[in-house]
Amino acid sequence: MRHVDLRAARAHWLTRDLLALPATAVPQGFEVDELTWTLGVAPEGGLDPAAAGEVDALPLALADGALPHPVADRHPHLAACHPLHLAEADVPRVAELLTGQVALLGRDALGEVVVATSLQVPGVLDDLYAAAASARPLGASWSPGPDGERVPTVTVWAPTAQRVSLLLWDGVPEEGSRRAWAPAGTPRSLPMTRHDDGCWSVTGSRAWTDRCYQLELLHVIPRTGRRSTVRSTDPWSVALTVDSTHSVLVDLEDARWSPAVWRDTPAPAPVRAVDQSIYEAHVRDLTRDDPSCPEPLRGSYLGLSADGAARRHLAALAGAGLTTVHLLPVFDLTSVEEDPALQEEADPAVLARLSSQDPAGMQQQAMVRAHATRDAFNWGYDPWHFMAPEGSYATDAGAAHGGRRVEQCRMLVGELHRLGLRVVLDQVYNHTTDSGLHRSSVLDRVVPGYYHRLDGEGRVETSTCCQNLATEHALAHRLMVESCVLWVRHYRVDGFRFDLMGHHGVADLEAVRSALDALTPEVHGVDGRAVTLYGEGWDFGEVAGNARFVQAVQGQLGGTGIGTFNDRLRDAVRGGSVHDEDPRTGLGFATGGASARHTDQLQVGLAGGLRDIAFRSQETGRPVTGATVSYGGSPTGYADEPDEVVNYVDAHDNETLWDTLLLKLPQDTPMAERLRRNTLALATVTLSQGISFWHAGAEILRSKSLDRNSHASGDWFNHLDYTLQDNGFGRGLPPEPDNGPRWSLMAPLLADPALRPSNADMAHARDCALDLLRLRRDLPLLRLGSRQRILRQLSFPVSGTEHGRPDVVVMLVDDTGPEVVDDRRSGLLLVLNGSRLPVAQTVPGLSGQAWALAQAQREGADEVVRATAWDEAAGTVRVPALTAAVLERLR
Repeated sequence: MRHVDLRAARAHWLTRDLLALPATAVPQGFEVDELTWTLGVAPEGGLDPAAAGEVDALPLALADGALPHPVADRHPHLAACHPLHLAEADVPRVAELLTGQVALLGRDALGEVVVATSLQVPGVLDDLYAAAASARPLGASWSPGPDGERVPTVTVWAPTAQRVSLLLWDGVPEEGSRRAWAPAGTPRSLPMTRHDDGCWSVTGSRAWTDRCYQLELLHVIPRTGRRSTVRSTDPWSVALTVDSTHSVLVDLEDARWSPAVWRDTPAPAPVRAVDQSIYEAHVRDLTRDDPSCPEPLRGSYLGLSADGAARRHLAALAGAGLTTVHLLPVFDLTSVEEDPALQEEADPAVLARLSSQDPAGMQQQAMVRAHATRDAFNWGYDPWHFMAPEGSYATDAGAAHGGRRVEQCRMLVGELHRLGLRVVLDQVYNHTTDSGLHRSSVLDRVVPGYYHRLDGEGRVETSTCCQNLATEHALAHRLMVESCVLWVRHYRVDGFRFDLMGHHGVADLEAVRSALDALTPEVHGVDGRAVTLYGEGWDFGEVAGNARFVQAVQGQLGGTGIGTFNDRLRDAVRGGSVHDEDPRTGLGFATGGASARHTDQLQVGLAGGLRDIAFRSQETGRPVTGATVSYGGSPTGYADEPDEVVNYVDAHDNETLWDTLLLKLPQDTPMAERLRRNTLALATVTLSQGISFWHAGAEILRSKSLDRNSHASGDWFNHLDYTLQDNGFGRGLPPEPDNGPRWSLMAPLLADPALRPSNADMAHARDCALDLLRLRRDLPLLRLGSRQRILRQLSFPVSGTEHGRPDVVVMLVDDTGPEVVDDRRSGLLLVLNGSRLPVAQTVPGLSGQAWALAQAQREGADEVVRATAWDEAAGTVRVPALTAAVLERLR
């Protein structure tokens, strides 16, 4: 048996003199020390392991034992591999060898090749180049030329390329033109100079400004051994043509691309992470369905420039205490056609007619799906160029070209800042859309086989459902860090949310934090220390359990100030799991099925998800801590500090909060009860310690017609109406791929007109939600901000006692100690009544004290909560059904 296949890459070149051979790469019947090992090299490719006598081979020495430290520490998943050492005399050739084809060859005693495999080379490339390459600016950098005008130098890191040229097109679009423009004709080919750090560069003149360019690289493609000339855009592009066919030489310091609203509007004042109330929104969703927004601006970066319903709605949220808008991806992405003239979509008039006739019909989703790859909508988790804004959000194809899309993206940031709202960008560094030599595979086209995480065969890992990016590799790490710095410096954004953050190392996130902290208003015009960082801390895939590095997951970010989404509170409130095949199987605190375990989990979430918050368990009656309350076998409390937890009950993923209520509650549940449960669910988030996070539209009963995955469900199913005419329910059965097995459950609900909220229902839900924001804004005791204060001042006095019950949570925050948090109040009492009946809840230790409903609720929109009453003599609070009530004890 032989393992001879150069299409696989089963061995690893880790440092300039060390290769790693997994035991599985050696065929059965052979021992690794019985074979003679060599490094086969072919400078021009075409290596043929069968031509044993003709292959240029360098000797390798097998060492005893496993990989040495510290190499094994850097590559823990390879620690057990056999080490093979390159002769010292051959080490100076390594950089040159890597520009050709290399393979590991193992021969038996007769000289027959029984092992031939290509090599995974990110390790050795990092060993050779990372330290040097980190010092040189990549992409187009601008500096004063001989005459003092700024001129560009284009630099690309391509250490395995044999030749690199810059292709430069003549001509720029006319000033002020809004027409689509792409380069035509034959470009000039300018040779780039190779440097010792693996970079290639060329310096131009001022005349290069705004011109289009590509990189042309000569590669020996790994594994195939084929020599190929490859054209690519620049991975460090900051500006692009329509549909990203070419990079554009744009100077981000050029005043032409600095609109007044962005340049002159100061960013909101810095706030602590725990003081934030975050609102997650899609750029297109915000204004696409707003008839009061001029049609050319709808769904674009400029939509909020108009005084439409969306702008007024965000202003009302900001006035009530919303601090931050989190925007789904605005970096350049692959999944949306950028030229509106080439986009396709189902006729909305036909869709509306079908839905009026059959709100549970199948035709609507079939029509939407038919155009899904060519329409204007996608969530955008499909990265292409990480440092350039997406062109499909520009007002037209001409505005998507070059610096114009930079200008328009900055205008959106400026308008949100003008509303007093901080801006968080959704970043996706865990995967790319493509790898290999596909058109949108900008990274692999420049350094084949380097940027992605590979499996044992050398195939790109896809546990994220796309091509996994390996930020443990030095230049992928650098791309992550530098692009975050660029968005803060040159767009003045205020935070980042990291998609599938557990596929990055803690070291990656700490490096981002450190680089941002170094930005100062005096030098860089921004305060990087005020930038918020949080993300999805899920633990899965090939990196799970710290298999390749210490991951940025829940429970491993203590002391960093980096937050993770708290699925524990979400599931306690909603019930079940977002992955349940039948959503009716699990009910939670807000959906009519509060259990004692839900109560314990919810209480931990309300206390900022701290691992060491202590209380008496409602489930067992015994003392517990956050870490000992179980969540599917994992600890419910995992945080060291409250800023490490982002509490939420819905997001763009999975069903909206309103759709969850539709699926879980009995169909005959009265509309008034549904509204109260919606507000109760939002209250668990908004009135908790930690960071508060809402999905756009949760406050106005947003439905996606029960869609559990609307990423490619078009404008139709992602409807968001700030005029409160249509909450999106009953637009047909949602797209079949993710929802088909549930259609039989969904159809009766979608067909029921009693489940469609009225304009008045949506307005009332909004007004109650605004009151929740006011409570969070006005009550510092809901935002204690530190573990020490929470442990000292916060308690759950009825949990696990004779007074406790699963459907009622009582949280007491005492402020009578020496370090006062709130000058006006000496205490705060939060009561969450998840019961359909009023409750009279005695709170031990509070009799004889004067408590009253908080002002925001006394004067708020919810008449029901005003019936909350405090019996001072008995120390009992009476709270109406399905109500979150906040009482305060004044000083």
